[in-house]
Amino acid sequence: MDIRLDDLNGEAIASFLAQHIEDMRSVSPPESKHALDLDGLRSPEIQFWSAWEGEALVGCGALKNLGAGNGEIKSMRTSAAHRGKGIASRLLQFILDVAVEQRYITLYLETGSMPFFAAARHLYRKQGFCQCDPFGSYREDPYSVFMRLDLRSLSNRSSSERACYDTGRD
Repeated sequence: MDIRLDDLNGEAIASFLAQHIEDMRSVSPPESKHALDLDGLRSPEIQFWSAWEGEALVGCGALKNLGAGNGEIKSMRTSAAHRGKGIASRLLQFILDVAVEQRYITLYLETGSMPFFAAARHLYRKQGFCQCDPFGSYREDPYSVFMRLDLRSLSNRSSSERACYDTGRD
């Protein structure tokens, strides 16, 4: 798999992200849809990557700088045809490595609470993310699950040893 910094100008990524937005609309009420469109992802505080297997676009993910050593994972998606093949795990590990390299301290994310998002929540928990209160401009929402990861814990434990130590929520 080839993970590339993406300028969001290609037709393939535009179509891929349009499907992502459509999927989010189909499972989340409008007030609970937090996926960014192309313009939102082109923000200067966001780094965006696409994942490719040969000529096939198989996934994407982004890292948003929230300031003060904090970041947010945005727009994680694996193509429907490639789900269950480890694409999301490898992409998430890539983003975690970038965040550590760029000296982030804490990463946050928002994902859905519905069954559609169960695999995503499992992936994040497996990597050590713990449920937390809303962060940034997010508000409490029954359709959202908020998670955080203290990146300082990554240097001390392997991924199989990571667990939620900082809150009682999981």
